[in-house]
Amino acid sequence: MKFNWISTAEADDTLKKRCIELEYQLRPKITRFLMARLEQECCGDFSCFYFDVNLETRQISIANKTPVRYTRRIAFDFDREINQQSLVHSDK
Repeated sequence: MKFNWISTAEADDTLKKRCIELEYQLRPKITRFLMARLEQECCGDFSCFYFDVNLETRQISIANKTPVRYTRRIAFDFDREINQQSLVHSDK
Protein backbone atom coordinates (compact mmCIF):
# COMPACT_ATOMS: atom_id res chain seq x y z
CA MET A 1 0.00 0.00 0.00
CA LYS A 2 1.09 3.52 -0.67
CA PHE A 3 0.22 6.80 1.02
CA ASN A 4 -0.04 10.12 -0.79
CA TRP A 5 0.52 12.96 1.65
CA ILE A 6 -1.51 16.05 0.81
CA SER A 7 -0.43 19.31 2.40
CA THR A 8 -0.05 22.93 1.41
CA ALA A 9 2.80 23.33 3.88
CA GLU A 10 6.38 23.13 2.74
CA ALA A 11 7.80 19.62 3.12
CA ASP A 12 10.33 20.44 5.82
CA ASP A 13 11.90 17.95 8.22
CA THR A 14 9.09 18.38 10.76
CA LEU A 15 6.41 17.56 8.21
CA LYS A 16 8.37 14.59 6.88
CA LYS A 17 8.77 13.23 10.41
CA ARG A 18 5.04 13.67 11.06
CA CYS A 19 4.20 11.77 7.86
CA ILE A 20 6.49 8.91 8.85
CA GLU A 21 4.94 8.72 12.32
CA LEU A 22 1.42 8.77 10.88
CA GLU A 23 2.28 6.06 8.39
CA TYR A 24 3.55 3.81 11.19
CA GLN A 25 0.22 4.33 12.95
CA LEU A 26 -2.03 4.02 9.91
CA ARG A 27 -0.40 1.11 8.08
CA PRO A 28 -1.23 -1.64 10.63
CA LYS A 29 -4.75 -0.33 11.16
CA ILE A 30 -5.51 -0.21 7.43
CA THR A 31 -3.83 -3.58 6.86
CA ARG A 32 -6.06 -5.22 9.48
CA PHE A 33 -9.09 -3.53 7.92
CA LEU A 34 -8.18 -4.84 4.44
CA MET A 35 -7.35 -8.34 5.67
CA ALA A 36 -10.73 -8.63 7.37
CA ARG A 37 -12.52 -7.79 4.13
CA LEU A 38 -10.36 -8.71 1.15
CA GLU A 39 -7.53 -11.01 2.16
CA GLN A 40 -8.66 -13.93 -0.01
CA GLU A 41 -9.42 -11.96 -3.14
CA CYS A 42 -6.89 -9.22 -3.72
CA CYS A 43 -3.27 -8.58 -4.54
CA GLY A 44 -2.01 -10.40 -1.41
CA ASP A 45 0.39 -7.77 -0.15
CA PHE A 46 -2.07 -4.90 -0.68
CA SER A 47 0.38 -3.21 -3.04
CA CYS A 48 -2.49 -2.19 -5.32
CA PHE A 49 -4.00 0.05 -2.63
CA TYR A 50 -3.35 3.78 -2.56
CA PHE A 51 -4.54 6.22 0.08
CA ASP A 52 -4.64 10.01 0.12
CA VAL A 53 -3.93 11.49 3.53
CA ASN A 54 -4.91 15.14 3.69
CA LEU A 55 -2.98 16.65 6.56
CA GLU A 56 -5.06 19.83 6.60
CA THR A 57 -8.54 18.26 6.64
CA ARG A 58 -7.32 15.20 8.56
CA GLN A 59 -9.13 12.88 6.16
CA ILE A 60 -7.92 9.64 4.64
CA SER A 61 -9.46 8.54 1.38
CA ILE A 62 -9.03 5.67 -1.02
CA ALA A 63 -7.08 7.10 -3.95
CA ASN A 64 -8.22 6.75 -7.56
CA LYS A 65 -5.26 4.46 -8.35
CA THR A 66 -6.83 1.74 -6.18
CA PRO A 67 -8.74 -0.74 -8.39
CA VAL A 68 -12.42 0.19 -8.54
CA ARG A 69 -13.58 -3.33 -7.66
CA TYR A 70 -11.89 -3.01 -4.26
CA THR A 71 -12.89 0.60 -3.69
CA ARG A 72 -16.55 -0.31 -4.14
CA ARG A 73 -16.27 -3.13 -1.61
CA ILE A 74 -14.63 -1.14 1.17
CA ALA A 75 -15.56 2.54 0.68
CA PHE A 76 -18.42 2.79 3.18
CA ASP A 77 -16.74 0.78 5.94
CA PHE A 78 -13.41 2.49 5.30
CA ASP A 79 -14.82 5.93 5.92
CA ARG A 80 -16.67 4.79 9.02
CA GLU A 81 -13.88 2.73 10.56
CA ILE A 82 -10.73 4.50 9.45
CA ASN A 83 -11.74 8.15 9.20
CA GLN A 84 -14.03 8.23 12.20
CA GLN A 85 -11.50 6.49 14.46
CA SER A 86 -8.31 7.46 12.70
CA LEU A 87 -5.12 8.25 14.50
CA VAL A 88 -4.84 11.25 12.20
CA HIS A 89 -7.66 12.83 14.18
CA SER A 90 -5.92 12.38 17.50
CA ASP A 91 -2.51 13.57 16.28
CA LYS A 92 -1.75 17.26 16.36
